Amino acid sequence: MKTLTRIVLAAAAVIALAAPAVAQNSKTYKVSSIPKNAAELKALSIYNLKDPFCTAALTVIAFAAYESTPDGCYEMLDVLNGPTDWSAYDKSFCKNQFSQYPYVARSYFAGATVANNYKPTVPYTVTVSDNPNSRMGGDDFITLYIRSAGADNPRAVSFRKKPSTGEWFVTGYNGLLAGIRKPAADDPWY
Repeated sequence: MKTLTRIVLAAAAVIALAAPAVAQNSKTYKVSSIPKNAAELKALSIYNLKDPFCTAALTVIAFAAYESTPDGCYEMLDVLNGPTDWSAYDKSFCKNQFSQYPYVARSYFAGATVANNYKPTVPYTVTVSDNPNSRMGGDDFITLYIRSAGADNPRAVSFRKKPSTGEWFVTGYNGLLAGIRKPAADDPWY
């Protein structure tokens, strides 16, 4: 069942990306610092897993911790992943992507640009949007989008609602860690 669910969500994300649509709703979240572990994540004033937009913002915030505390990042992602285990594959994928693009998580915050080497402004601000294709998987599934300063189109992240708690958990995050343009300091053509 887990595999079928992931396939349905992946198909919905591919369809949504194939036909980009204009955002319908957007929500912006701000934090003054990047948490280092799950306890700090849960202590954030914005923490609310009953809002999928907030869970999306928290996912970016958790990924932003990877540069300084990979284990803390994984701990936070365990919380955001809900009842599904954060697998060895997921950890390996993250490690591989961050080794190639250590700046990718910072690219989602306001103020980060290629020219300033993805240095975001503080407070760290992330905006999450939906579009008409966001609910193609049904009421308990949603794909949301976050704009990266290093990509031409917003990146998709998918969630599933746990009906017994009303909380939304990450089911598809790979798009957030996909490659982006090199920061100016690393680009000999800049």
